[in-house]
Amino acid sequence: MLYGAMNLPLRSVAKEIRDIGKLGFDYIELTIDAPEATPRKIKEQKKVILEELKRSGMSIMGHLPTFISTADLYESIRTASLKEIIDALEAGRELGMKKFVFHPGRIGGMGRYVKDVARACYLDVLSKVMERARKLELTICIENMFPDINAFIEAKEFKEVFKQYPDIKLTLDVAHANLGAKKNRTSEFVKAFGDRIGHLHVSDNFGREDNHLPLGTGAINFPRIIKELKKTTYNDTLTLEVFSRDKDYLKLSLVKIKKLWDKYPEKPL
Repeated sequence: MLYGAMNLPLRSVAKEIRDIGKLGFDYIELTIDAPEATPRKIKEQKKVILEELKRSGMSIMGHLPTFISTADLYESIRTASLKEIIDALEAGRELGMKKFVFHPGRIGGMGRYVKDVARACYLDVLSKVMERARKLELTICIENMFPDINAFIEAKEFKEVFKQYPDIKLTLDVAHANLGAKKNRTSEFVKAFGDRIGHLHVSDNFGREDNHLPLGTGAINFPRIIKELKKTTYNDTLTLEVFSRDKDYLKLSLVKIKKLWDKYPEKPL
Protein backbone atom coordinates (compact mmCIF):
# COMPACT_ATOMS: atom_id res chain seq x y z
CA MET A 1 0.00 0.00 0.00
CA LEU A 2 1.17 3.51 -0.83
CA TYR A 3 0.21 6.26 1.64
CA GLY A 4 -0.34 9.88 0.67
CA ALA A 5 -1.58 13.21 1.98
CA MET A 6 -3.36 16.12 0.35
CA ASN A 7 -2.11 19.66 -0.03
CA LEU A 8 -4.03 22.68 1.19
CA PRO A 9 -4.51 24.89 -1.91
CA LEU A 10 -4.24 28.02 0.23
CA ARG A 11 -0.52 27.31 0.57
CA SER A 12 2.43 27.12 -1.79
CA VAL A 13 2.50 23.78 -3.61
CA ALA A 14 6.27 23.48 -3.24
CA LYS A 15 6.09 24.06 0.52
CA GLU A 16 3.25 21.56 0.88
CA ILE A 17 5.35 18.94 -0.93
CA ARG A 18 8.29 19.62 1.40
CA ASP A 19 6.16 19.44 4.55
CA ILE A 20 4.32 16.27 3.51
CA GLY A 21 7.54 14.62 2.37
CA LYS A 22 9.15 15.21 5.77
CA LEU A 23 6.37 13.18 7.40
CA GLY A 24 7.27 10.02 5.46
CA PHE A 25 4.46 9.82 2.91
CA ASP A 26 4.87 8.00 -0.40
CA TYR A 27 3.04 10.57 -2.52
CA ILE A 28 1.10 13.80 -2.49
CA GLU A 29 -2.46 13.98 -3.77
CA LEU A 30 -2.45 17.41 -5.34
CA THR A 31 -5.84 19.05 -5.21
CA ILE A 32 -5.86 21.31 -8.25
CA ASP A 33 -7.80 24.22 -6.80
CA ALA A 34 -7.57 27.97 -6.35
CA PRO A 35 -5.90 30.00 -5.13
CA GLU A 36 -2.41 28.44 -5.14
CA ALA A 37 -2.86 25.21 -7.11
CA THR A 38 -4.74 26.20 -10.25
CA PRO A 39 -3.72 24.55 -13.54
CA ARG A 40 -1.96 27.72 -14.65
CA LYS A 41 0.03 28.09 -11.45
CA ILE A 42 1.17 24.47 -11.25
CA LYS A 43 2.27 24.58 -14.89
CA GLU A 44 4.25 27.76 -14.20
CA GLN A 45 5.88 26.01 -11.22
CA LYS A 46 6.44 22.69 -13.00
CA LYS A 47 10.23 22.71 -12.64
CA VAL A 48 10.14 23.59 -8.94
CA ILE A 49 7.40 21.05 -8.20
CA LEU A 50 9.26 18.24 -9.95
CA GLU A 51 12.46 19.16 -8.10
CA GLU A 52 10.65 19.08 -4.75
CA LEU A 53 9.05 15.73 -5.56
CA LYS A 54 12.44 14.26 -6.45
CA ARG A 55 14.03 15.69 -3.31
CA SER A 56 11.26 14.29 -1.11
CA GLY A 57 11.20 10.91 -2.84
CA MET A 58 7.46 11.16 -3.38
CA SER A 59 5.26 10.52 -6.40
CA ILE A 60 2.13 12.52 -7.26
CA MET A 61 -1.51 11.97 -8.16
CA GLY A 62 -4.31 14.46 -8.76
CA HIS A 63 -7.57 15.59 -7.25
CA LEU A 64 -9.64 17.44 -9.85
CA PRO A 65 -11.20 20.80 -8.88
CA THR A 66 -13.63 20.52 -6.00
CA PHE A 67 -15.26 23.93 -5.83
CA ILE A 68 -16.86 24.07 -9.26
CA SER A 69 -20.39 23.38 -10.55
CA THR A 70 -20.61 20.30 -12.77
CA ALA A 71 -24.30 19.77 -11.95
CA ASP A 72 -25.44 23.38 -12.35
CA LEU A 73 -28.61 23.95 -14.37
CA TYR A 74 -26.91 26.75 -16.31
CA GLU A 75 -25.03 25.35 -19.30
CA SER A 76 -22.58 28.25 -19.29
CA ILE A 77 -21.53 27.45 -15.72
CA ARG A 78 -21.14 23.74 -16.50
CA THR A 79 -19.05 24.62 -19.56
CA ALA A 80 -16.74 26.78 -17.46
CA SER A 81 -16.48 24.01 -14.85
CA LEU A 82 -15.67 21.44 -17.52
CA LYS A 83 -12.88 23.68 -18.84
CA GLU A 84 -11.33 23.86 -15.38
CA ILE A 85 -11.41 20.06 -15.12
CA ILE A 86 -9.86 19.51 -18.55
CA ASP A 87 -7.19 22.13 -17.82
CA ALA A 88 -6.46 20.32 -14.53
CA LEU A 89 -6.14 16.96 -16.29
CA GLU A 90 -3.69 18.36 -18.82
CA ALA A 91 -1.64 20.29 -16.24
CA GLY A 92 -1.52 17.26 -13.96
CA ARG A 93 -0.36 15.01 -16.76
CA GLU A 94 2.56 17.37 -17.38
CA LEU A 95 3.61 16.77 -13.77
CA GLY A 96 3.42 13.00 -14.19
CA MET A 97 0.01 12.37 -12.67
CA LYS A 98 -1.68 9.23 -13.98
CA LYS A 99 -4.60 8.91 -11.57
CA PHE A 100 -7.14 11.58 -10.65
CA VAL A 101 -9.97 11.79 -8.13
CA PHE A 102 -13.20 13.16 -9.60
CA HIS A 103 -15.32 14.95 -6.97
CA PRO A 104 -19.00 15.12 -8.07
CA GLY A 105 -20.39 18.64 -7.93
CA ARG A 106 -23.03 19.71 -5.45
CA ILE A 107 -26.63 19.83 -6.62
CA GLY A 108 -27.86 23.14 -5.23
CA GLY A 109 -30.26 25.97 -5.95
CA MET A 110 -33.28 24.96 -8.04
CA GLY A 111 -31.46 21.78 -8.95
CA ARG A 112 -32.53 20.36 -5.60
CA TYR A 113 -36.10 20.27 -6.92
CA VAL A 114 -35.20 18.63 -10.22
CA LYS A 115 -32.44 16.28 -9.14
CA ASP A 116 -32.87 14.01 -12.16
CA VAL A 117 -32.23 16.97 -14.48
CA ALA A 118 -29.20 18.10 -12.46
CA ARG A 119 -27.86 14.56 -12.38
CA ALA A 120 -28.19 14.32 -16.16
CA CYS A 121 -26.23 17.58 -16.47
CA TYR A 122 -23.51 16.15 -14.29
CA LEU A 123 -23.35 12.89 -16.27
CA ASP A 124 -22.95 14.88 -19.48
CA VAL A 125 -19.90 16.63 -18.00
CA LEU A 126 -18.55 13.28 -16.81
CA SER A 127 -18.81 11.82 -20.30
CA LYS A 128 -16.63 14.62 -21.68
CA VAL A 129 -14.13 14.22 -18.85
CA MET A 130 -13.87 10.49 -19.51
CA GLU A 131 -13.39 11.10 -23.23
CA ARG A 132 -10.48 13.45 -22.57
CA ALA A 133 -8.97 11.21 -19.88
CA ARG A 134 -8.90 8.25 -22.28
CA LYS A 135 -7.07 10.29 -24.91
CA LEU A 136 -4.51 11.31 -22.29
CA GLU A 137 -4.34 7.71 -20.96
CA LEU A 138 -5.35 8.78 -17.44
CA THR A 139 -7.40 6.97 -14.80
CA ILE A 140 -10.45 8.66 -13.28
CA CYS A 141 -11.67 7.61 -9.82
CA ILE A 142 -15.12 8.97 -8.97
CA GLU A 143 -15.65 9.73 -5.28
CA ASN A 144 -18.62 8.86 -3.09
CA MET A 145 -20.21 11.96 -1.58
CA PHE A 146 -22.16 12.99 1.52
CA PRO A 147 -25.79 14.19 1.98
CA ASP A 148 -25.13 17.91 1.45
CA ILE A 149 -24.00 17.19 -2.12
CA ASN A 150 -27.40 15.64 -2.94
CA ALA A 151 -25.99 12.97 -5.27
CA PHE A 152 -23.64 9.96 -5.38
CA ILE A 153 -24.08 9.14 -1.71
CA GLU A 154 -25.37 5.57 -1.77
CA ALA A 155 -23.66 2.66 -3.52
CA LYS A 156 -26.68 2.07 -5.77
CA GLU A 157 -26.23 5.53 -7.32
CA PHE A 158 -22.95 4.40 -8.89
CA LYS A 159 -24.40 1.41 -10.72
CA GLU A 160 -25.25 3.37 -13.88
CA VAL A 161 -21.84 5.07 -14.01
CA PHE A 162 -19.86 1.85 -13.58
CA LYS A 163 -21.97 0.13 -16.20
CA GLN A 164 -21.53 2.94 -18.72
CA TYR A 165 -17.80 3.41 -18.07
CA PRO A 166 -15.98 0.08 -17.56
CA ASP A 167 -12.69 1.96 -17.12
CA ILE A 168 -13.79 4.34 -14.36
CA LYS A 169 -12.72 3.51 -10.81
CA LEU A 170 -14.08 4.35 -7.36
CA THR A 171 -12.47 6.63 -4.83
CA LEU A 172 -13.95 5.20 -1.67
CA ASP A 173 -14.03 7.88 1.01
CA VAL A 174 -14.71 6.06 4.28
CA ALA A 175 -15.38 9.36 6.08
CA HIS A 176 -18.03 10.41 3.55
CA ALA A 177 -19.56 6.95 3.93
CA ASN A 178 -20.02 7.70 7.63
CA LEU A 179 -22.14 10.83 7.16
CA GLY A 180 -25.92 11.00 7.38
CA ALA A 181 -26.44 7.31 8.12
CA LYS A 182 -26.89 5.04 11.13
CA LYS A 183 -23.87 3.01 10.07
CA ASN A 184 -20.88 3.51 7.81
CA ARG A 185 -21.70 2.69 4.17
CA THR A 186 -18.23 1.33 3.38
CA SER A 187 -19.43 -2.27 3.57
CA GLU A 188 -22.16 -1.53 0.99
CA PHE A 189 -19.58 -0.13 -1.43
CA VAL A 190 -17.25 -3.07 -0.82
CA LYS A 191 -20.00 -5.59 -1.52
CA ALA A 192 -21.28 -3.79 -4.62
CA PHE A 193 -18.06 -2.44 -6.18
CA GLY A 194 -15.09 -3.90 -4.33
CA ASP A 195 -13.43 -4.76 -7.62
CA ARG A 196 -13.78 -1.17 -8.88
CA ILE A 197 -11.96 0.55 -6.02
CA GLY A 198 -9.04 2.54 -7.43
CA HIS A 199 -8.23 4.83 -4.52
CA LEU A 200 -9.05 5.42 -0.84
CA HIS A 201 -9.66 8.57 1.22
CA VAL A 202 -9.40 8.21 4.99
CA SER A 203 -10.18 10.57 7.87
CA ASP A 204 -12.40 10.56 10.95
CA ASN A 205 -15.66 12.25 11.95
CA PHE A 206 -18.67 11.88 14.26
CA GLY A 207 -21.20 11.17 11.52
CA ARG A 208 -22.53 14.71 11.25
CA GLU A 209 -19.91 16.82 9.44
CA ASP A 210 -16.94 16.08 7.18
CA ASN A 211 -14.46 17.25 9.82
CA HIS A 212 -11.33 15.55 8.40
CA LEU A 213 -10.26 14.61 11.91
CA PRO A 214 -7.17 12.55 12.81
CA LEU A 215 -7.80 8.82 13.04
CA GLY A 216 -9.15 7.76 16.40
CA THR A 217 -10.55 11.16 17.37
CA GLY A 218 -13.99 10.59 15.85
CA ALA A 219 -16.55 7.79 15.82
CA ILE A 220 -15.44 5.66 12.83
CA ASN A 221 -14.63 2.05 13.65
CA PHE A 222 -11.43 1.76 11.64
CA PRO A 223 -10.57 -1.85 12.54
CA ARG A 224 -13.93 -2.94 11.12
CA ILE A 225 -13.51 -0.71 8.05
CA ILE A 226 -10.03 -2.09 7.33
CA LYS A 227 -11.27 -5.66 7.68
CA GLU A 228 -13.99 -4.92 5.10
CA LEU A 229 -11.53 -3.28 2.71
CA LYS A 230 -9.18 -6.23 3.01
CA LYS A 231 -11.91 -8.38 1.44
CA THR A 232 -11.32 -6.56 -1.85
CA THR A 233 -7.57 -7.40 -1.91
CA TYR A 234 -7.10 -3.71 -2.78
CA ASN A 235 -3.47 -2.62 -2.41
CA ASP A 236 -2.74 0.62 -4.21
CA THR A 237 -3.09 4.21 -2.90
CA LEU A 238 -4.59 5.55 0.33
CA THR A 239 -4.73 9.27 1.04
CA LEU A 240 -5.12 10.61 4.57
CA GLU A 241 -7.37 13.67 4.43
CA VAL A 242 -6.44 14.89 7.90
CA PHE A 243 -6.54 18.68 7.87
CA SER A 244 -5.09 19.85 11.17
CA ARG A 245 -2.90 22.89 11.74
CA ASP A 246 -0.52 20.73 13.77
CA LYS A 247 1.09 18.23 11.35
CA ASP A 248 1.83 15.88 14.26
CA TYR A 249 -1.77 14.65 13.97
CA LEU A 250 -1.27 13.83 10.31
CA LYS A 251 1.92 11.93 11.15
CA LEU A 252 0.16 10.06 13.97
CA SER A 253 -2.67 9.11 11.60
CA LEU A 254 -0.12 7.72 9.15
CA VAL A 255 1.39 5.52 11.87
CA LYS A 256 -2.07 4.32 12.92
CA ILE A 257 -3.34 3.47 9.44
CA LYS A 258 -0.14 1.59 8.55
CA LYS A 259 -0.41 -0.54 11.68
CA LEU A 260 -4.08 -1.27 11.05
CA TRP A 261 -3.59 -2.13 7.40
CA ASP A 262 -0.73 -4.50 8.16
CA LYS A 263 -2.55 -6.07 11.10
CA TYR A 264 -5.38 -7.75 9.20
CA PRO A 265 -4.88 -10.41 6.52
CA GLU A 266 -6.55 -10.28 3.12
CA LYS A 267 -9.81 -12.21 3.01
CA PRO A 268 -11.14 -12.07 -0.58
CA LEU A 269 -14.90 -11.92 -1.07
